[in-house]
Amino acid sequence: MANPEVTAFFDEATNTITYVIADPETGHCAVIDPVLDYDIGAGRTSTDSVDTIIEFIEAKQMTLDVVLETHVHADHLSAAPVLKKRLQSRTAIGDQIGVTQQVFSDILNLNDLATDGSQFDLLLADGDEVPVGNLQVKVMHTPGHTPGCVTFVVGDAAFVGDTLFMPDFGTARCDFPGGDAEVLYDSVQRIFKLPDETRLFMCHDYKAPGRDEYAWETSVGAQRQSNIHINDGKSKQEFVDFRDERDGQLGVPKLVIPSIQVNIRAGELPDVESNGVSYLKVPVNVL
Repeated sequence: MANPEVTAFFDEATNTITYVIADPETGHCAVIDPVLDYDIGAGRTSTDSVDTIIEFIEAKQMTLDVVLETHVHADHLSAAPVLKKRLQSRTAIGDQIGVTQQVFSDILNLNDLATDGSQFDLLLADGDEVPVGNLQVKVMHTPGHTPGCVTFVVGDAAFVGDTLFMPDFGTARCDFPGGDAEVLYDSVQRIFKLPDETRLFMCHDYKAPGRDEYAWETSVGAQRQSNIHINDGKSKQEFVDFRDERDGQLGVPKLVIPSIQVNIRAGELPDVESNGVSYLKVPVNVL
């Protein structure tokens, strides 16, 4: 099986890593978890981050086949529509997106929101494969952080979304609606069954205490041996007890309200109102 060329783009404002995975034989590529810049104080979006990725793809004369979302992000807005429009690609997400859409449609009272995932071009089930040139992107359903989280496995590489962080930082929180620490434990065990040499690429990094540089690539073997939250020596109950206690101490991500509303719409802003302006809702005393 062919292995991808992986190029990472780090967005320090949201601590998010976006990836371009390319087939070196055909020049076709996919983009995973692109970021739309958002100034929460001004309520203003911009495309500086995704422009850099588009410039990279165009400079390499690559063809973008698909934009892949590992899950509905709560910490950044997706730039998938920008890529779709400017590079004529498709958008894809795990087929459990409807669960997340329904939960947040209820929380935000979004009566006009379709909760069947129809905002996306492709809904991907566990075991599905998406071609990118001669590469095959295999979908692994890895819920726990959210019900719809997926890991994308491409040759010797896997893109784990928020399921895992670098070994010195641990694992994702499980206290969002639909999250479950027991389910996350089982999902990580699926990832740990990949070959030890499999390259693992994180969606976020926050610099663990004592580490001065951002990092986002590790391996299955390194995670199994030394992840501080979950490793070969940690039982499910130990992990669940730890995760439940820690999650009770975590604050709400600062971009969760705008991010969720945009990302359950495949990155599109809500429809403009009669004055030509799009608005995001802020639920009071709910989260």
